[in-house]
Amino acid sequence: MKDKKKWLVLCVALGLLAGGGGFLYRTGFFQAAASLEGLRTYITRFTPYSHLIFFLLQFLSVVLAPIPSNITAAAGGVLFGTWPAFLLTFGAVVSGSLLVFWLARVLGRDFADRLVSRKLSERYQAILRTKAPIFLTLAFLFPFFPDDMLCILAGLTDLSFHRFALIVVLTRPWGLLFASALGGASLGLSPWVMVPIGLLGLALFLLGLKYGDKLEEGLLKRLRGHKSGETK
Repeated sequence: MKDKKKWLVLCVALGLLAGGGGFLYRTGFFQAAASLEGLRTYITRFTPYSHLIFFLLQFLSVVLAPIPSNITAAAGGVLFGTWPAFLLTFGAVVSGSLLVFWLARVLGRDFADRLVSRKLSERYQAILRTKAPIFLTLAFLFPFFPDDMLCILAGLTDLSFHRFALIVVLTRPWGLLFASALGGASLGLSPWVMVPIGLLGLALFLLGLKYGDKLEEGLLKRLRGHKSGETK
């Protein structure tokens, strides 16, 4: 009975994904995604439902990983302003991240293999099994990792749903806010500023992978020591 339910959920999930992909293809989204102006025009076509379409696009950007959510966030910033675009994007991305994590947890490898390439899975699966919280935190903070794919792979680990949700809520909004602010003309940084920020992010990521466990253990020891000191 459990196997039948599992396959039913898998078929429904894949059917929704196929329907979403078909809708984007028929409405010309993938051609529009080649440029920021193309995305802006695409979203505007659906007025007065442009906010809803934008939310659905951002939701599908997590489930259908080839869609760049940061680029669509910038287009949303142009159309709706920084904060409306960010809030819509944040709600959609968090919802999509939790959904694919849950589907991977329930459906297992059958679901993950249909959306994540074997090469990508092998690259990240080992480190997710041993350092999932640290790795996901760093990966979600920096833009050069396949965030959406990692949400699926995380569902195959023993990381709890609540802990994963906390990591997503605390780390995923910052890149989305940055992209929305760029589109909304609320934030502008020159390449001379962006390059050092990117290098600093890479350095922090590598340091986190090497010393993350020690830092986490040291912080926990300090917190335990502080707590015991208060109770004396």
